[in-house]
Amino acid sequence: MFAPLQNDVFLKALLREPVPRTPVWMMRQAGRYLPEYRATRAKAGSFLNLCMNPDYACEVTLQPLERYPLDAAIVFSDILTIPHAFKLGLAFETGEGPTLERPVRSLADVKRLASLDPEQDLRYVMDAVRLIRRELAGRVPLIGFAGSPWTVATYMVEGGTSKTFAKIKGMLYSEPQTLHLLLRKLAAATTDYLNAQIRAGAQAVMLFDTWGGVLTPSAYHEFSLAYMSEIIGQLLKEHDGRRVPSIVFTKGGGAWLTQTAASGADALGVDWCTDLARARQLAGELVGLQGNLDPSVLYASPDVIRSEVGRVLASYGHGSGHVFNLGHGIHPDVNPEHAGAMIEAVHALSPQYHR
Repeated sequence: MFAPLQNDVFLKALLREPVPRTPVWMMRQAGRYLPEYRATRAKAGSFLNLCMNPDYACEVTLQPLERYPLDAAIVFSDILTIPHAFKLGLAFETGEGPTLERPVRSLADVKRLASLDPEQDLRYVMDAVRLIRRELAGRVPLIGFAGSPWTVATYMVEGGTSKTFAKIKGMLYSEPQTLHLLLRKLAAATTDYLNAQIRAGAQAVMLFDTWGGVLTPSAYHEFSLAYMSEIIGQLLKEHDGRRVPSIVFTKGGGAWLTQTAASGADALGVDWCTDLARARQLAGELVGLQGNLDPSVLYASPDVIRSEVGRVLASYGHGSGHVFNLGHGIHPDVNPEHAGAMIEAVHALSPQYHR
């Protein structure tokens, strides 16, 4: 159905198999820092239209690969596609981020959430995955993704972004049974959603736990990690005769890497607040690691970028199991040439760690 894969260093590194160099991709690599993305976004008319039109989603997914020698593509979508399918009135306000017209704040609200069929309710994502995979023609693997149940729940309960997470934390402590029911529904929907992406052509999948780091250690394990582990345990492990690796990324979760490494995921994303040598020690040899250059390094000169790339590579050290990435998404105002300098530095400096 699809062309054979020509570059599999990303998939091999996630599985800690030997590779000649460290693979590299960037979170938010299809984004506002690229003028070609901004042009396509203007054509689409809105961010939601960009996500929901498979042709536009394919176009922007491929744009960074035309510009840079990256080792993976990630389907252009959003972590709030599931709330959108729940018909909660998702909108993206300029300068304010996502808002939900009908937030979920009571047991009755949670009980009203119907089960989803990803091939029907999220067909535009599956069509985009199929189209992107075909257009990649085996150049690099395609990553599918979803938000973690906890992270998606924060938007559903708060009604948008939040600095204090007062409403969902109030639910967590006052009505934990209501929150657990919401998280169970989200875990089931997310499992089906990621498996549908795999069947459509995604060759690796990633769970973005953007807001797991706002929880206490005990709450993280009960309300975030437990549900991510449940999802990982039910994902398709092979498709089209090849392993489908999974990545879990909890921003601000460096203190819990040992526990997160036991989730069943093949690799963990690490933000820039944790040294990779320490992360490797905490995670042991259970998982690969992805990260973790501070995105703000890309504001610096190419010489400084090269030096900081070298620091990250040296921190991980010798051997496979490392995928180079930023510690979070690339900032919208970064000079695209500086992203190129980072990728060039990874290609130039990493082979010495794989001999």
